[in-house]
Parts: sequence; structure tokens; C-alpha cells
Amino acid sequence: MAFYIAQIALALVVVVLFELDVLPVGVMADDKQSDFIFTALMEIVSLGAAFLGLRLFKFKAIHDDLVKRQEKAMWKWGMARLIILEAPMVIDTLLYYIYMNTTYGYLAIIMLLTLPFVFPSENRCIAETSEED
Repeated sequence: MAFYIAQIALALVVVVLFELDVLPVGVMADDKQSDFIFTALMEIVSLGAAFLGLRLFKFKAIHDDLVKRQEKAMWKWGMARLIILEAPMVIDTLLYYIYMNTTYGYLAIIMLLTLPFVFPSENRCIAETSEED
């Protein structure tokens, strides 16, 4: 839960620092070539991460590990899922302010919208480590 909240807080800190002009906004806005490369890369990474993060526990090998080793597997795979979903969100937020390209902002919002579906509550953890599909 702490990691889940910490990554969201990190993205919010980035937003606040750029919005208050503590960090310079649009420093790479003129570099269209690197912007294009990062845009293409982050579109693939973010959308792939959204799919993988939401479906991760449905893969048979991972589900079997969650059922067999419950707490240890939930820690391992739960952290992996949060990293898969939240790292692109933070990176997209940074890139939005560096390039001032709304594509990154929309990608960060998409990643943020996936997070309620993986909220690490106790009931969800119990349900995901049970035998039922």
C-alpha cells in the first residue's frame, strides 16, 4: 500500500514542482526528433504496461504461484504489478513537462485510471491468492 501511494505522491510532487516553476517547463520542447522517439516509445510502453499490469495475475504460472506461496508471491507479484503500472505514469508525467506534449499527459492519465483496478486492499489480496478464478 505504501508503494502504491508513494508513486502517486511522486507524480503529484513532479506536477507541483513544474507548476510552481521550481523546475523549468518545456526545456526540450524544441527537440522534435527526441520528442517523436520518446512519444512512440512511451505509447508502446504505457499501453503495454496497462494491459500487462491489469492481466498479470491471470497468467496461469503467476496465479499458481499466488495460490501456492500466497504471502511471499503476493509481495513479489504485487510489487511487480505496481511497478509495471506506476513507473510509466511517473515517466509520462516528467516527459509531459519536459516536452510540453499533451500525449504524455494523456498517457499518464490512462495509467492513473488503471490504478483503482489494482488497489492493494486486504480483500483483493485474499481473493487473488485463493484457488478460485
